[in-house]
Amino acid sequence: MWARVSQSLDEHGVPTGAPLWRMVNPIRQRETMLRLRCQFCREPARTQDGILFVLSAEECVPEATTTVRTAQPPFCLKHARMAPRRCSHLAEHGHVALLAQSAPLYGVIGTPHRYAAADRSIHVLASDGVPVPYGGAALDWMIAAQLVRTLRAFKVINLDDL
Repeated sequence: MWARVSQSLDEHGVPTGAPLWRMVNPIRQRETMLRLRCQFCREPARTQDGILFVLSAEECVPEATTTVRTAQPPFCLKHARMAPRRCSHLAEHGHVALLAQSAPLYGVIGTPHRYAAADRSIHVLASDGVPVPYGGAALDWMIAAQLVRTLRAFKVINLDDL
């Protein structure tokens, strides 16, 4: 099950308004991650060289053998360069740009719940923010808010070189 929030749509069903970098709409996040679309313009993010992800240096300074999982949707080449300037978190903590050859789906981040058979109630549990893999038992009682991908065969790149 996926979290839902209200949003304003234009006549084509496209969300309107400026991106709120810290507060990604769960539906937009899911769509852009599922279809590998740019999180800014929703155009395809895959290029002939790979899929471009811009992550916080605070959460990720990868080496070639590092397993990188991210809930951050990719960027197209045009909008990747502006992300570190427009996103206050990236501006404050620095960024790492990764060009991945593949990015298979891994699982979700969300709010876990537990069913109590004794009183037939559902209890909201604290979320630790750790991704739950598809097929994991915890997924049965999760309200997902973010789709997560594993970045494979990636290289660290300099956005200024694009």
